[in-house]
Amino acid sequence: MANQYQFTLSSDSTCDLYRDFAAENDIHIAPLTFMLEKDGKMEEYLDNFTEYGQYVDFYNKLRAGAMPKTSKLNYESHYRHFLKLAQEGAEDVVHFTISSGLANTWENAEQAAADVKKDYPKFRVFVVDPLTATVGQGALVRIALKCRNEGKTAQETYDLVRSVRLHIQHFIVADDLQFLKRGGRISAAAATVGGMLRVKPIISFDREGKLGVIDKVMGTRKAVSFIKAKMEKEGPDPAFNYVFIVHTDNEPIANELAAYVRERFGFEPYLQIMGPVIGAHVGPGAFALGYISKSERNEF
Repeated sequence: MANQYQFTLSSDSTCDLYRDFAAENDIHIAPLTFMLEKDGKMEEYLDNFTEYGQYVDFYNKLRAGAMPKTSKLNYESHYRHFLKLAQEGAEDVVHFTISSGLANTWENAEQAAADVKKDYPKFRVFVVDPLTATVGQGALVRIALKCRNEGKTAQETYDLVRSVRLHIQHFIVADDLQFLKRGGRISAAAATVGGMLRVKPIISFDREGKLGVIDKVMGTRKAVSFIKAKMEKEGPDPAFNYVFIVHTDNEPIANELAAYVRERFGFEPYLQIMGPVIGAHVGPGAFALGYISKSERNEF
């Protein structure tokens, strides 16, 4: 593991970075697990898709009625992940988990790192609670990657990404409210009425890294207009120029948002399909846009 860098970069799979990108940039991914129920049976899978078609197949299964469930990456999985890094010679590691507002993965990572350190005294993990997930978490990993490549230390990188995390804005739009209902994000009554009225809740992360509904609009076009209006009010911080677009098999809207960012702000956004762990909670057909602003989240 010893290399020219000051630290090793690591994340759980909810950063939703494609596997080839992670491999090319020496980012070590710890895959979470998810389960799909079909014909009364639950089967467990690793969140380690390597081809675009695998993502599409997952969302098609949800459309066909498969019931997804997710589970946190447990202590044992973290321990194995960190032990492997330590055995390969890693010392300082910057590791990202899913938001503590969604799961206690951060605590598991802290404990596992401490236990590996007992046998490898030089092994030290800076566990980052990103207070976000999917492309928001991926944004912080990308910033950490830039820091690593510039020769910054683990401590410098850890401090920077923690200072940035509350500046990540999120606008998430679900297509089918039933998935949010199952996850306890909205009530059964709200899901039923919303589905009948074509209501699209705009979901975001709060300052504690929890998901909540910040507004409701009628239909997809109004949802897209809502996102654009927010960006017109305060766009990306020029110090970063990061915009992230993610979807759960809804390429048309994702591509429309990407074209808007190119034309309005003059740079290329990161665009990708969402992984199954977070995608299981929002369902197929969803889309989201996130970016780093000067204001902190939900301030404008």
